[in-house]
Formats: sequence, C-alpha cells, structure tokens
Amino acid sequence: MVVHLLVTEEDSEPPQVGFVVSKAIGNAVQRNIVKRRLRAAAAPHVAGLPPRARAVVRALPAASKASYADLAGDLASCLTRAVARATAAPEATRPTSGNDARRVTGGVR
Repeated sequence: MVVHLLVTEEDSEPPQVGFVVSKAIGNAVQRNIVKRRLRAAAAPHVAGLPPRARAVVRALPAASKASYADLAGDLASCLTRAVARATAAPEATRPTSGNDARRVTGGVR
C-alpha cells in the first residue's frame, strides 16, 4: 500500500483519512472488504496524525489477498513513516506553490 500525507498550515480541521481501492483489487465485494479492513485498521491511528493532516491510503492489488493483520501492520508502518517525514521535512522540500503545505509519501509494496 501507499500512503500520501498532506499537512497544511492554513486549515484548523482535524486529521482526515481517505482510501483509494481500484478495480485492480478485484470485484466490488473484494474492494469493499479491503476498504472496511483499512478503515478499521486506520481508526486507532487517526488521533496520532498531526492536526490539519490529510492522509490518502492507496491499496495495491496484493491487498485483496492480505489478512487484516497484514493490512493493519503495513498501514501502521506507512502512517508512522509518513508522519515522521512530514514533521521532520526540511523547508527545502516544501512546495513552491502558493499554498503552504508539506506533501510526503510512504509506502510498502
């Protein structure tokens, strides 16, 4: 899976997590199972995300065959790495666009 994390300094909203589960995962039943498992695995980690953080979790095709424990472990690892990169990102890696945001990506394949 791949996790993209965006931390803005303009908003004052609580952290949010979204999921992308494509048709490459399988049929609708398989995709919904993966989404439910990811949602349940992400729930305890939302409080650990920085304020104003938005995380997008993209499931890879192998997620359809992974157990809940495997998905939860991979997600925890990816989120931990993405948060560490977001909070320790040097000023040079910030986007040069008008919005003041930090984009980081962490993934396990």
